[in-house]
Amino acid sequence: MRIAMIGTGYVGLVSGACFSEFGVTVTCVDKDESKIERLKRGEIPIFEPGLDKLVASNAAAGRLHFTTDLSEAVTGADAVFIAVGTPSRRGDGHADLSYVFGAAREIAAAMDRYTVVVTKSTVPVGTGREVEKVIREARPDADFDVVSNPEFLREGSAINDFMRPDRVVIGAETERAREVMRQLYRVLYLIETPILFTSLETSEMIKYAANTFLATKITFINEIADLCERAGADVHDVAKGIGLDGRIGRKFLHAGPGYGGSCFPKDTLALVRTARDLGAPLRIVETVVDINDKRKKAMADRIVAAAGGDLRGKTVAVLGLAFKPNTDDMRDAPSLDIVPALVAAGARVRAFDPESMDEARKVLSGIEFCDNAYDTMAGADVLAILTEWNEFRSLNLNRVKELMAAPVMVDLRNVYEPEMMAKAGFTYTSIGRPWPYGGRGAAPAAG
Repeated sequence: MRIAMIGTGYVGLVSGACFSEFGVTVTCVDKDESKIERLKRGEIPIFEPGLDKLVASNAAAGRLHFTTDLSEAVTGADAVFIAVGTPSRRGDGHADLSYVFGAAREIAAAMDRYTVVVTKSTVPVGTGREVEKVIREARPDADFDVVSNPEFLREGSAINDFMRPDRVVIGAETERAREVMRQLYRVLYLIETPILFTSLETSEMIKYAANTFLATKITFINEIADLCERAGADVHDVAKGIGLDGRIGRKFLHAGPGYGGSCFPKDTLALVRTARDLGAPLRIVETVVDINDKRKKAMADRIVAAAGGDLRGKTVAVLGLAFKPNTDDMRDAPSLDIVPALVAAGARVRAFDPESMDEARKVLSGIEFCDNAYDTMAGADVLAILTEWNEFRSLNLNRVKELMAAPVMVDLRNVYEPEMMAKAGFTYTSIGRPWPYGGRGAAPAAG
């Protein structure tokens, strides 16, 4: 089979490479000539573990190609995937679908046979119908079907998520289109991956509902963490206790500074706007969005408190800038709220992230970027962990103490155990832990 993947961003590049690993001939298309030239040379524009080897092996095998010529890629393709960006639209929070509709028009002009046009981008409910209208208006004679096939890729483990998914969701309304999609996912069918066929609207809703539920779960445990600090409970043990309930599950119950990245912030906001427009407001999700925004901004206050309430003239060492480990993605990362707040409070900030330094330099200013974790610590008054990279889990604590002006750590990812840090001589603040290790700075009430 032959497919075209329109867009070589995170979703398009990972999906294209993985389909080629399934034995499909894939042509990835992007308007950015420099990006396509880099990909042809084997240079990967994003950080995703294993993606460089996957691209190289399939390009060498002749199954994976890159071009700026959309018409060339679409001609003769069995399916064309739209995997362009759908950022939040300025002003109202709706998903910006201009790139999706633009791609649809170009696809319409290039189709020369029956083609399945697949929306892989995250799009609001009803977008598939609009894509169909766009193509039909441009090419009344075209023989095609529109399908929704949302992605459920986690940055940092995207290849495994594509190759061994929990499920594949396909919104298709003709048997002809369903058969094309079955052939594309035949490898997963053979290993008994659940493949759910639905309507277009249902498939689009599943994507938003899944991401919004996970964002709600994160926000729930973050609020429970705040309550734990006041009540003298430990959020780690609370999360374990409720996570063992099969109806709840263990995943996404890690307290921290709030969710970020390319999906949850924009998808929760887009679903809120869609729900309001349809007259069915989602009050829970609206609250989740509000709480998460405020939480990220409030995290800087914990660092200020750990430094004695005043950061003027003091140095803060920051470990981790990306929104999560194993990615260089800075989109809506908590650091984008926390670091500027520290600078505004008068702190000198030194920061390090194993992968996101280049991206961070584009969006953060007024700070010093360091070459490694220990370079951030010389003379620092506070050390703050914002991203739970594995290399931050095994710091040489004796060396850290020697480098810092004061052994003060604010652990916003609960990487370390409070008792261990106390024994090592640190003043340690974490998330959702009992006093004196929690972030509130006040003992629980007696009794």
